[in-house]
Amino acid sequence: MDEVSFKIVEVMEKPRKQQRKRSKKYDRIIDAFREGKSRLVRVDDTGKEANYLRLQLKKRIDARELDKQIEVSVVNNVTYLEKK
Repeated sequence: MDEVSFKIVEVMEKPRKQQRKRSKKYDRIIDAFREGKSRLVRVDDTGKEANYLRLQLKKRIDARELDKQIEVSVVNNVTYLEKK
């Protein structure tokens, strides 16, 4: 059996989980949609796959508690934002 080297160090408490920085690049898309008058828009020219973009937008919508106002979906590999 291989030996594993290790060291045990006494600590007083566990560190808090570090908050990851939230990506603001997708917030720009959401903000532009919210400021516009359109109820339904297609998000084009992002250079991202539609489902990946949907996932990132959904995360930001949920984090900003906008899920009761905005819905994001993908149809035929195209991402849409819709005001509820």
